[in-house]
Amino acid sequence: MDPRYHELAHVLTDFSTNLKKGENVLIDAFDVPDDMVIAIVQAARKRRAIPFVELHQARITRELYKGGVDEQYRVACKNELRRMKQMDAYIALRGANNIFELSDIPAKKMKLAASLLKPVLDWRVKKTKWVVLRWPTPAMAQQALQSTESFEDFYFRVCTLDYSRMVNGMNALKRLMEKTDKVEIRGPRTLLSFSIKEISAICCGGTHNIPDGEVFTSPVKTSVEGEITFNTASVYQGNSFDNIHFVFKKGKIVEATASGNKNKLNEILDTDAGARFIGEFAIAFNPHIREPMCDILFDEKIAGSFHFTPGQAYEEANNGNQSQIHWDLVSIHRPDYGGGEIYFDGKLIRKNGLFLPRSLQKLNPDYLLG
Repeated sequence: MDPRYHELAHVLTDFSTNLKKGENVLIDAFDVPDDMVIAIVQAARKRRAIPFVELHQARITRELYKGGVDEQYRVACKNELRRMKQMDAYIALRGANNIFELSDIPAKKMKLAASLLKPVLDWRVKKTKWVVLRWPTPAMAQQALQSTESFEDFYFRVCTLDYSRMVNGMNALKRLMEKTDKVEIRGPRTLLSFSIKEISAICCGGTHNIPDGEVFTSPVKTSVEGEITFNTASVYQGNSFDNIHFVFKKGKIVEATASGNKNKLNEILDTDAGARFIGEFAIAFNPHIREPMCDILFDEKIAGSFHFTPGQAYEEANNGNQSQIHWDLVSIHRPDYGGGEIYFDGKLIRKNGLFLPRSLQKLNPDYLLG
């Protein structure tokens, strides 16, 4: 077995979920090699936890979605929720041999599945120790414009990063965000303002997502004004979007365009009443992740980026917005992507992707890679 599998399994069962004796852990594996699943099972048992395994294949999932009906998802939700309520921890490895496998599933079918299975997701997020990560596949290597071997080397380097180096900088950013009222973001075709007053900020340093490296909050729901252009492509519900541009009034997306996919974009934003409001604002700083690859667990952590998320707010940083949608959209502020600035209460805190206040400079790549 590749020794890197054991190293990653140790990170997931030790640092990320901190498994204890007698705890039940569900290992949810999507198009992942058997050896990696076995490595996690072995790592869980070393910590005297009790592993359970669910295996998925994307083509089978697609076939189930194509003909999905209410009763199918009601039964699935009942069974899955019963199992999830018996779990203390959840580890998901999500591979994708074809990231567009679900692209031809009608939106109403996706909406039906999301709606009826949401209680399972809510229980997992709120009641278990959980971590989710992607798995490196040749398809992901193609997205990253790398060979399979070089992408695997990159993947394991990113996923086994010493996340403890982020702690001091993340805590400083959290404190600053929780003192801040008005945020202003400037960049190409972007001039956006909103309030984050009295909303918690949450540090993400390897405990819920791998790879990781962000601090998130959410805007006061009706405070978002202005326009924003996302310079990173996004794949959502099996569809690809580029050059997404939003215009906001009183917190709501009143105009939404994208290169070649405007109708699908607006169809997603019309899923429910909360889909046109923002549920998350996050600043990212993973030093190893530099370029987008149409995989949100990586792209949302890009050094020098931020993401702004239509849809559901997280309970930990709740602005009251509810939706079946939670769509992280990323903009990179490094000079090679056009630059940009973030202001907190009129003070420039990040310029062209680098933090300026001394207390936040520990989140810049030079320090994190030092």
